[in-house]
Amino acid sequence: MTKVEDFAAYTPTWCPGCGDWGIGAAIKASFAQLGLDPSSLAIIFGIGCSGNMNDFLNAYAIHSLHGRALPNAIGAKLANHKMPVVAIVGDGDCYGEGGNHFLHACRGNHDITVIVHDNGVYGLTTGQVAPTALKGAKSKSTPSGIIETSVFPLTLALTQGATFVAQSFAGDMKHMVEMIKLGVSHKGFSLVNILQPCVTFNKVNTYQYYLERSYKLPENYDKSDYKLALSTAVEMNYEKYPLGILFQEEKPPYHEQVINYHKESSLIERAPFSNIDLLIKEFV
Repeated sequence: MTKVEDFAAYTPTWCPGCGDWGIGAAIKASFAQLGLDPSSLAIIFGIGCSGNMNDFLNAYAIHSLHGRALPNAIGAKLANHKMPVVAIVGDGDCYGEGGNHFLHACRGNHDITVIVHDNGVYGLTTGQVAPTALKGAKSKSTPSGIIETSVFPLTLALTQGATFVAQSFAGDMKHMVEMIKLGVSHKGFSLVNILQPCVTFNKVNTYQYYLERSYKLPENYDKSDYKLALSTAVEMNYEKYPLGILFQEEKPPYHEQVINYHKESSLIERAPFSNIDLLIKEFV
């Protein structure tokens, strides 16, 4: 039986009190409770404090280029659709540099789970504002306050076709584990946006800030209601943060619609050139 310890690697170097510690523990617990093991899934990391988890989590993994975690994850899923694929990224990495990839991953309904550390800053490069920072937020690079309006990830994912959209909070371990497990189990594009305080560089969006402004969706919330999901997601525009599954629907994922899809065998198992020498001879 898989244990949380099976996913442990090097000791993290995150700042004491960083929300990444809770997210990392929740990810390991989720994988163990799902019965996964380090060799049964693929994890693609972005660049940033979240991406440093590449050294702290034991699994098949790729540390991608900045903003390029999602296309790597999509490629892995297309090559081996039988393996769960998870992208672990930051809000700057995913919604900033990787914003274009995020849009098209949603609309393609690629069967990957995207876990976003959403802290409003680029923590690894000492706290410049990220796309999810509130308008007016100040940093070293924006001492007079950011001019642009915020990117609201839940609304963005919903309007671009994501079939599983959820949000959690780094201060609630039980809730994070539940959302991640459900996201990984969903067939199709899954977003789990996690509100993550950066105790070093973001003095506004603190643990107390989110405790005062977040709320869990009620038990009778209808997650199949798209219009309800949109109206709920828009509340983030006004610093009110819903926690839970805002929207979920069942649709065929991208890989099941490609012309060479076979349910019982993955593309990599049917690759005509498993031997690199044969591949070279074919094209030289």
